[in-house]
Amino acid sequence: MLVGERMSRPVITISPDTPVTEALRLMKNEHIRRTPIIQKGKMVGIVSEKDLLNASPSQATSLSVWEIQDLLSRIKVKDVMTKDVHTVTEDTPLEVAAAIMADRKIGGLPVMREDKLVGIITETDLLKIFLEMLGARQTGVRVNFLGRDQPGEIAKWGQAIFSIGGNIIALGTFAGDDPSAYNITMKVVGPDQESVRQILEPLVVKIKDIRTC
Repeated sequence: MLVGERMSRPVITISPDTPVTEALRLMKNEHIRRTPIIQKGKMVGIVSEKDLLNASPSQATSLSVWEIQDLLSRIKVKDVMTKDVHTVTEDTPLEVAAAIMADRKIGGLPVMREDKLVGIITETDLLKIFLEMLGARQTGVRVNFLGRDQPGEIAKWGQAIFSIGGNIIALGTFAGDDPSAYNITMKVVGPDQESVRQILEPLVVKIKDIRTC
């Protein structure tokens, strides 16, 4: 799956001269936590809700409410925005975008088509994809087990589930402590919990958890 398939669009943007107070109000109303900064059709930066809140006076300040509002009205987004923006393109694999966000500790990446902003991919978008990948929105038998790191293992599990009338709607493979085995999470619809346990138990290292959810 590529970024262009799951990015958010159209992108809500603001100008560099937008007051911090206005930018915060926009983010609250639109339920977003970051927005790119556009000037003359070009992206010149990005600002997050955290950046804007950090520009606000401390609660321990001696300023009055009116003085605080006056101060904030003078601070512009360009004063607090990040200018060196990490971006991706529409054909960037989602896992590459996720790695950039995790490694850089950032919550979103503008998506560019040459020098044009066409979308944004955020941690919320990735979380929704994670839920889909694990079948979280559909009721079924969720089984977590250790599977051997050998060719053909997934085919064996799939055939076993098929043999009892089951359908695998989600399959996630995660690294475990044992390099010779993987942590597998599978979501199955059709058979009951006990049937899934009995058919898989002889084929895996260990069933760690099984439940209907």
